[in-house]
Amino acid sequence: MTVGRDIWSVSDLVSYLYHTLNEDENLKNVWVEGEISNFSQHSKSRHMYFTLKDEHAKIKAAMFAGNNRRLRFTPKDGDRVLARGYLSVYDKEGQVQFYVQDMRLSGVGDLYVAFGRLKDQLAAEGLFSQPKKLLPPFPKTVGVITSPTGAAVRDIITTMRRRFPLTRILLYPVSVQGEKAPQEIADAIDQMNLLKEADVLIVGRGGGSLEELWAFNEEIVARSIYRSVIPVISAVGHETDTTISDFVADQRAATPTAAAEMAVPDINDLRDRICTLEKRLLRAQSSLLQTWRERLARSTERPVFQNPGARLHQYAQRLDHLESDLERSMENWLVKQTRKLEKLEFQLRLHHPAERLNQYQEHLKRLKRDSVNQIKTLLKERRTQHAQLLIQLDALSPLKVMQRGYSLVYRYGRNQLVKSSKQVQPGDLIQVRMSDGTLKCQVWGTEENRHG
Repeated sequence: MTVGRDIWSVSDLVSYLYHTLNEDENLKNVWVEGEISNFSQHSKSRHMYFTLKDEHAKIKAAMFAGNNRRLRFTPKDGDRVLARGYLSVYDKEGQVQFYVQDMRLSGVGDLYVAFGRLKDQLAAEGLFSQPKKLLPPFPKTVGVITSPTGAAVRDIITTMRRRFPLTRILLYPVSVQGEKAPQEIADAIDQMNLLKEADVLIVGRGGGSLEELWAFNEEIVARSIYRSVIPVISAVGHETDTTISDFVADQRAATPTAAAEMAVPDINDLRDRICTLEKRLLRAQSSLLQTWRERLARSTERPVFQNPGARLHQYAQRLDHLESDLERSMENWLVKQTRKLEKLEFQLRLHHPAERLNQYQEHLKRLKRDSVNQIKTLLKERRTQHAQLLIQLDALSPLKVMQRGYSLVYRYGRNQLVKSSKQVQPGDLIQVRMSDGTLKCQVWGTEENRHG
């Protein structure tokens, strides 16, 4: 033991190994080829336990019942097989063990590997996950792409004629195994889509080995099914057989017979359904007729139908009353309208243009007389006021003052009034304006008024 290293228990070591193997992605989906030895199968659980070995090594293996029930052969010691599964640890014994999920005889191992690779490739491209087309409920023509001599075509034709003989069967013969089979099948699907004569296609064959079914695992067939506008039913082999065509097709049938049953309805079931619907329709019609008969009976029992004349007499009497009321109403209405018309005529006469014109003319004459009188009165008052103002103005006139001996003194040659003796000097020329003329004078001297 190295100093400083942790000491593990056996359980811890086995648990660590268990988790390490389970987390390794490379060990979760492993294909192993080897020879079976020490084979045994539990009598109750049906689990299988054996050893896979080659010339240099061996490993314990287990295949549980859920996986081994799909095997197409019974394993035994000495069988050389190709097994797919994952690696883990059986913790009770601490042994690394190979848990098998699928197993085939080794003779076809390469085909299974090719199958798995093509399946993963097409799945990644989305060929398996595209929306599936719905099958028509009552196809007029069903196209069958298969071998014309195999049991599959006989089963399909027999089943379809028994279930729904109204549907036409259009057979496109092809090889279903061999080198030419994939191309023939793909061309047949494309040709059916080009002709557009079929409403649904059945592509398949009877059971067989993996090699015999391999044409339906080819990429060219898968892509032709994917391109098909017509819905495709894949019917290859038996229920346990699975092909690439099954994943791409719109529907997968376990057998060719099941494909025929899926493609067309059962005419007997349709007859039964029609009979049931017919009975329901008759019952509904009978019930509806009975309801209307009862309503008719109740209606005919009403008095209006028992003695229709009585109601008519009432309506006739009512009509007479209404006519009388209408006549009275019309007379009253005419009287009211006549009175209203007379009133409007009277108002119209009052508002006649000639009458209104006379009134306006009289009014205009009165306005003229009043205006002339007011103007005369106003002129008289203005003349009186003017005469009084003239008297006042004449009283204040300088000429009136000068007539009493007063005069106005101006500088000579100027219209400047001399109001003070200080405004002139001896020798200045002045003009003296008197009431009857003007004097031109020269100042010889000035004398200041001491009193004032």
